[in-house]
Amino acid sequence: MAKSYHIALIPGDGTGPEVVREGGKVLNAASLKFGFKLDFTEFDFGAERYLRTGETLPDSAIDDFRKFSSIFLGAIGHPDVKPGILETGILLKTRFALDQYINLRPVKLYPNVETPLKDKDPEHIDFIVIRENTGGIYTGHGGATRVGTADEIATQVMVYDRRTVDRCLEYAFELKKKRNAKDPKYAEKPITLIHKRNVLTHCGDLWYRAFEDMGARQYPELRRDYNHVDAANMWFVKNPEWFDVAVTENLFGDIITDLGAMIQGGLGVASGGNINPEGVSMFEPMGGSAPKYTGKNVINPMAAIGAAMMMLDTLGETRAAQAIETAMVSVMQKMKSQAAGQMGMGTTEVGDLVAKLVS
Repeated sequence: MAKSYHIALIPGDGTGPEVVREGGKVLNAASLKFGFKLDFTEFDFGAERYLRTGETLPDSAIDDFRKFSSIFLGAIGHPDVKPGILETGILLKTRFALDQYINLRPVKLYPNVETPLKDKDPEHIDFIVIRENTGGIYTGHGGATRVGTADEIATQVMVYDRRTVDRCLEYAFELKKKRNAKDPKYAEKPITLIHKRNVLTHCGDLWYRAFEDMGARQYPELRRDYNHVDAANMWFVKNPEWFDVAVTENLFGDIITDLGAMIQGGLGVASGGNINPEGVSMFEPMGGSAPKYTGKNVINPMAAIGAAMMMLDTLGETRAAQAIETAMVSVMQKMKSQAAGQMGMGTTEVGDLVAKLVS
């Protein structure tokens, strides 16, 4: 009997519905080709619902999400909604409530995709950033006093416990182990911890000791390295070929993955996953809602298609995920650019071509 997966769709705002639609085409083509079933249920969470009702994400939605195999998200964000409301009320609430403690961000340069890095090509840019996704400064510990006065004080605290750090590190070490077994070129590179332990002496020390302890005890065969986050930013640009699996805490990961997106060719091709290895995960393109392109059929759906690929891979449909990636590469080689409005084809045409090659 064919496996069946129940997918929650959140098309969201701006161009989100457009890219989700193309991702859905590709997912359906893959399901028919590889003999599994996909059942989609759409939710209207986003700016329009918030502006209409004042509601972001009710607690009942979290209970609903727990019944699904995975969540496929288009984009969240609207110029008429104050920054932070939708992000906190929908994205962070979902990540925390579903304990999606891993943010998985491949940084991979595909053929015929332009990078701003001189003399770098696909063999130099092929690594993954593991960002701890439910701890750190984003937990909201802190507060403000004397607000609006010259003596105003605001605090927001980086909070980590050993369990939270250890489970993130274990995921990263296991991924590194799999990649080493997959291809000898990955085994030549270390797993890299990124932090700022020379200044953040408490949290940084916790992460570093946990990294060294786990590596020495459980993964002695894996090479290990450490970078301060500011140094890592430099090396991402100067020598991206040094990296394979990099693991870091929440805030630093949020920042360096945007840098990673640019060196792999831009947000139009950057995908990410919010992973609960034992529960429900959520996948999304990294480019945001891009409201100025809404309805023009010019937005690049490749990041959403890549997110769909990641979702299938995480669900265990590895052959389907590989077929999608192969199709993506083929279509990218036919495109003039990955930038919105400069692709040489429309949003729907890109999705149609990838789906056709998968089927």
